[in-house]
Amino acid sequence: MTTDERRIVTGLYVPGDRPDRFDKAVATGADLVILDLEDAVAPEAKPVALDAVTAWLRGRASGGPLVQVRVNAGADHELAALRDLGVAVELRVPKVESAADIDRVVAVAGDLPVAALVESALGVENAGAIAAHPRVVSLALGESDLASDVGSRDATVIDYARTRLLFAARAAGLPAPMLSAYPDIRDLDGLRADTERGARLGWFGRTAVHPSQLAVIAAVFAPSEADLAWARAVLAAVDRGGVATLDSGEMVDPAMLGRARGILAAQPGR
Repeated sequence: MTTDERRIVTGLYVPGDRPDRFDKAVATGADLVILDLEDAVAPEAKPVALDAVTAWLRGRASGGPLVQVRVNAGADHELAALRDLGVAVELRVPKVESAADIDRVVAVAGDLPVAALVESALGVENAGAIAAHPRVVSLALGESDLASDVGSRDATVIDYARTRLLFAARAAGLPAPMLSAYPDIRDLDGLRADTERGARLGWFGRTAVHPSQLAVIAAVFAPSEADLAWARAVLAAVDRGGVATLDSGEMVDPAMLGRARGILAAQPGR
């Protein structure tokens, strides 16, 4: 699967024990819907949540957004239940610290694709090996758990982890990771500022915990008209190779084609 085929900008978490919200989540227009069996569900409600998620997936019509299910770490019965459905769904696996953790998931889940959620210092340091696992299709960062593990949520700490995961993902041929959900659903200015910071670091897209956050996320990652004009000019100037000069005076060469194509691929509705 190529990076361009996974240009997912917005993701929305939905508690697995709230089946009344599943179709509503799809209707928001989010590119990714994450049915959560882990942190959003109380321990006593997890069996009911698994039943609700598998029933909805079994009856779901084809098409629509990508769907992931965030399972509980070590919950083999959840992996088996999702495997046995035989439907298109990805596993969002929390607390991944090594490629061996993915091996254990694959031993039960079979061919289901894995989005590896890194949430500890050990996981961050092993990000390269995790990303290189053949069943992993994307990386994600659990920032709150990571902050608890290392004892800091300072921007420098989070930026370091974001950078490590970005390089690991791209080195393995995976898309740039999506930013973690911003927990304060009322602070849309804070959401925008942090999303812009993540975008400057090379991350692409963000998950949300409330539909009200989706428009802000989409706006941050939508290319401006100036960006689109630059990208088209680069493609026109150097698509056949060599160095060229744009009307603005900027010298461009084939090394810039990847960025230009990425900008054009990020157009809304593409």
